[in-house]
Amino acid sequence: MKTFLFILLLITQLIAQEDSLKVSSQNPSPMVEFTRVHERITQKTYKGLDLIIKDLFTKPIEIFISEKSLHYNQYDLLIHFHGDGNIVKYAAERYNGNIIAVDINLGTGSSKYYREFTDSTLFISLLDSIQNISKKLNHIIKINRIVLSGFSAGYGAIKKILEINNLYNKIDAVLLLDGIHAGYVPDRRVLFEGGHIDSSAYEVFIKLAKDASEKKSRKKFLITHSEIFPGTFVSTTESSDYILNILGLKRRAVLKWGPLGMQQLSKARKNHFMVLGFAGNTAPDHIDHYQGLYYFLNKLMEL
Repeated sequence: MKTFLFILLLITQLIAQEDSLKVSSQNPSPMVEFTRVHERITQKTYKGLDLIIKDLFTKPIEIFISEKSLHYNQYDLLIHFHGDGNIVKYAAERYNGNIIAVDINLGTGSSKYYREFTDSTLFISLLDSIQNISKKLNHIIKINRIVLSGFSAGYGAIKKILEINNLYNKIDAVLLLDGIHAGYVPDRRVLFEGGHIDSSAYEVFIKLAKDASEKKSRKKFLITHSEIFPGTFVSTTESSDYILNILGLKRRAVLKWGPLGMQQLSKARKNHFMVLGFAGNTAPDHIDHYQGLYYFLNKLMEL
């Protein structure tokens, strides 16, 4: 029942998606397809350290360390925005290393996530709260790398965090799961009808992509996208294409299986920056990207 309600919520959010600055209703996809299996991770109880912090953000956040990692001193830190905490815990259990996983859900629309981090001290307060976990573990912990992950509207928080210079330098890796958008100029006029992309929405992501493209860079950046076309704001495909064009990178057509029955169609990569394109323009295809967090997180850290 919980899984069903989560899927229903995400479908509702997909139909009412926002870009980072404007509220804009999406044209719902009329498509229904039964080709892909859309496997789903089942709900379960995960063993490990599970903490709730209630007084830092507008909504409680969850922190999890899997049982296999409890006795280690050094960790990577995953801060994920938007989605069911069950998926974040699943990814933490299957991470190729030791990780502290933070799950932050602030509601519908990327603008809510964006506005939450207008106060740059909030992110620092979050990092301080993570360090306090050492009291629960009874040993000192060290954070090696900070990883930001956002599904759908969650990219809004990542955008704002990266726009703050002293925070940009703290971030080692970014994963965007079918969530990077912008507005059209004029509003809602799609490219086919002569509209243009408001490229100002991508400035910090272009900066990150360029940095990650450098051979010796410590930055890592992975974008995944579906074929969903919202109609009223720029799709994740168009967004990815724009960034690739700025960097002078071209996609390579591929036909291969992704996680949980996903079907990969394209790939572009330069050093530590990569874009993966997947089939599908329905709500279940969108949710597939979040369900595959465990897979894409490990893929990101391998770049």
